[in-house]
Amino acid sequence: MEDSVDRHLARWRGKAPFDEVVEGIVTRMQLLMKHLAHTKEAVLAEVGLQEFAFETIHRLVARGGSATPSELAAELLLSPAGMTGRLDTLERAQLVRRVRGTDDRRRVDVELTGKGHDLWTAAMTVRAEAEAEMVAALAPADQALLNGLLKQMLTRVESPS
Repeated sequence: MEDSVDRHLARWRGKAPFDEVVEGIVTRMQLLMKHLAHTKEAVLAEVGLQEFAFETIHRLVARGGSATPSELAAELLLSPAGMTGRLDTLERAQLVRRVRGTDDRRRVDVELTGKGHDLWTAAMTVRAEAEAEMVAALAPADQALLNGLLKQMLTRVESPS
């Protein structure tokens, strides 16, 4: 069965210096990542979330539903001003709330609301279904094999040289 990468390789065969197997692997990974990005956009639109909101809520869920603005800003690689603007938007939408510390009134924690958690759960559910549909092209044994092979590749590029 031919895919778009087979056609890409055929177009460039003999014209560009590359290993066809490596080019095929890398190009297929890139295209699959594009499909996943489009799926994520569609999922977020379906549940009424923008990506910045999802990413912030996702970090809050990972932290048990609460974090300081500076912790979130560091994880999201945002400036303090950028984080403040983002939290203002999320608070107006009632997805998060800011809570002053009881011991230190200067401390502010950001807490996920029930509405924010429900939207995150809806997005994650639809996203998981879409990802499972993509991976379902492979038999369970092949899924496990691919997972292991990708882990080997990632381990190599993440290891210090």
